[in-house]
Amino acid sequence: MLSIHAGESAATPITIDEQGSFTVGGSYKQHTGTWSQENFISENGQRAYGDFAYVEYQKPVNAKKHPLVFQHGGAQSKRTWESGPDGREGFNTMFVRAGYSVYLVDQPRSGESNLSTKAVTPDTPWAANPMYGDKTLYVLSRIGHFDDSGKPVPNAQFPEGEKYYQAFQQSWTIGSGPLDNDLNAEVLSELVKQQKDGAILVTHSMGGTIGWRTAIRTDKVKAIIAYEPGGTPFIFPENDMPKITEAKFKALSATAMGVPMDDFMKLTKIPVVLYYGDYIKVGSDNVGEDKWGTEYEMAKQFVETINRHGGDATLIHLPDIGIKGNSHFLMQEKNNREIFELTLDWLQKKGLDK
Repeated sequence: MLSIHAGESAATPITIDEQGSFTVGGSYKQHTGTWSQENFISENGQRAYGDFAYVEYQKPVNAKKHPLVFQHGGAQSKRTWESGPDGREGFNTMFVRAGYSVYLVDQPRSGESNLSTKAVTPDTPWAANPMYGDKTLYVLSRIGHFDDSGKPVPNAQFPEGEKYYQAFQQSWTIGSGPLDNDLNAEVLSELVKQQKDGAILVTHSMGGTIGWRTAIRTDKVKAIIAYEPGGTPFIFPENDMPKITEAKFKALSATAMGVPMDDFMKLTKIPVVLYYGDYIKVGSDNVGEDKWGTEYEMAKQFVETINRHGGDATLIHLPDIGIKGNSHFLMQEKNNREIFELTLDWLQKKGLDK
């Protein structure tokens, strides 16, 4: 028995059949020269390894057919899916309790996969250490705003208090090399291909584009659950590109990339659902609300394009179904169980709960 705790109260024990960790993918660069013990710290003749994903997994007894593979967003890690800032149970063990095997991924050059075969470049996002960006990341993530004295004021579903503000800020991670979402998708597709019956992808934020690209690379992706995809390009047919809605700060606008129609059509063969939280508004003076407003407008076109080509995509704006107050990190907030149950219901309707 493995006893898991939700917040400060003991939860029902989970019976685990198997758990562990491993790496997938990766490569190395060979340095010229000959290594010798007389100069053993020299690079000569040695290799630099990197560009792999670190994966941690749990399989419950009598697991369902399709495991869930969790892909985090930008400047994050697999911690996205673990305990929330107030210690509440995260999606990783919630879904294990529901009978799903769960694979948590740290994408190449992030988190516990932070070895890279390429050096950090000036355009590497979120590479500064330390990241002097607590207010930037708080506002961009729509967690809340700051009052006249600079004190953070959280939105309705985010826990209030300095302790929780600090816990949120301590969840960020820096990149050890250039962001390469084709590399990330290649490595993620390797993991999916290892699953006997395929897998269901669960993505967040900048991880959204990795999910779309992975489904193009392998037909073993059986569905995609995307929580607030954006920050990196949505995928469209190269001859059917969307309208761009610009943010007030233009660099934050949603983006799209074109792919051959045959590749795009692979996204029409699987069920896809996108969830967006609250505080989303194009033209808002709050840069986070405005930025995610443009992403939501892009998501509408993405879903419409998939469905127009015979696919099965659903876009859910939580306030429209009466679930209010969520930020960009809706999987970690006070009502995360409600979000979890909404996703379980979708999986059941799509026949993915067997």
